[in-house]
Amino acid sequence: MEAKWSEKRAHKRFKIPGASVSVKLEKFFFSPKRYVEEFYPVIEISRGGIRFVGQRLISTASKVSLKIAIPEQEYPLVLKGRIRWSSTSPVANYKYQFGVQFNPYGKKKGFNDPEILEKIIMLEKRFQSDDNKSSTH
Repeated sequence: MEAKWSEKRAHKRFKIPGASVSVKLEKFFFSPKRYVEEFYPVIEISRGGIRFVGQRLISTASKVSLKIAIPEQEYPLVLKGRIRWSSTSPVANYKYQFGVQFNPYGKKKGFNDPEILEKIIMLEKRFQSDDNKSSTH
């Protein structure tokens, strides 16, 4: 019997050309919470998470806040999540790549704002349709 591999992700990933992310580690109560000044390239994003590259290693399971800058948008998307994996980067000039799973969306403490989910869905529709156009030419 042949084993079948199945995709674990619930949502399609898509690329946003020129998107970048700034990361803030969620530390303990009395330590400062600052965003890393660098903005790192976003490789891909989905409703449930993001993959990006960076220079500094971030521990797996670290809680993070992210500011995701999207070209042509005045304000970044601000999301909370957790580093789920890291590895060496296939992208030149960056040492590592990271996968972040976003926290759930909702009104509870620690959740991400549902309005951000709506914005990601709009971006998904826009950039997946751009991918479809470019793949047919």
